[in-house]
Amino acid sequence: MIIKPKVRGFICTTAHPVGCAENVRLMTEYAASHPGKGPKRVLVIGSSTGYGLATRIAAAFSYGADTIGVFLEKPGSGGGRTATAGWYNNAAFEKLARERDLIAESVCGDAFSGQVKEETIRLVRKNLGKLDLVVYSVASPRRTDPLTGEIYNSVIRPIGSVFTGKTVNMNTGELSEVTIKPAASDEIKDTISVMGGEDWLLWMRALIEADILSDGVKTVAYSYIGPVVTHPIYKDGAIGKAKEDLEDKARQINQMLSAKGGEAFLSVNKALVTQSSSAIPVVPLYISILFKVMKQRAVHEGCIE
Repeated sequence: MIIKPKVRGFICTTAHPVGCAENVRLMTEYAASHPGKGPKRVLVIGSSTGYGLATRIAAAFSYGADTIGVFLEKPGSGGGRTATAGWYNNAAFEKLARERDLIAESVCGDAFSGQVKEETIRLVRKNLGKLDLVVYSVASPRRTDPLTGEIYNSVIRPIGSVFTGKTVNMNTGELSEVTIKPAASDEIKDTISVMGGEDWLLWMRALIEADILSDGVKTVAYSYIGPVVTHPIYKDGAIGKAKEDLEDKARQINQMLSAKGGEAFLSVNKALVTQSSSAIPVVPLYISILFKVMKQRAVHEGCIE
């Protein structure tokens, strides 16, 4: 089958298994060239692309860690539809990790659901016993509440006033202005439910109740602030309220883990090209400039670095 790129909006809907495998191989080689001491039993929730994938690779190939990954990806179909990039990424990772005699198990499903949490706990008990590190790297446009079944949808909107700024069409390279209306109160609430820390908190409660966390366990969730130019629609917008909730939940989790000598952290990271970042207006233009400047200054880093 000849695979050609098909783009819908800001997402390429086709993925090439060989290209994904090569990208993963290069990241594993980079990680292996930077060995160190670190956690040996790691759970990465949101492990198939971006920072989550890079984190799992770093844990396995820099620290020699056994890992379990959780993600929501789709396999290919007999009708010529390719699998998602994350599906191919995970297959490549598992193959390379197992060649090093590392445990590399995965759960494909909705990380927000109780069923996936239960399945993951069973897999941890069977393969790892206890966890030294839990990484939460989930970004999603919607979430189904595992208790009520209610569906929440997140928005990228300012609060209180209209936002107008420049962005770039990544397909054509054309600059244009984008105008975004302010979020309604229910949209802000929903965005907090999706992109805030509630699900991270539910995961940690489930892992504590299952007694599969080691003494001194660490957990980290990834966050982002962004440049001043995007603050009206990000840091000071609906997503920003979700990030405030993430900080609040980090404090709660930190308190929950104190009995085991554990800690909870937020890691605020650099802007990188991911499916999530591509969805934020203005950010594609910002990243285009950011990468050029950082490369000129020899300080550019990708996810694995």
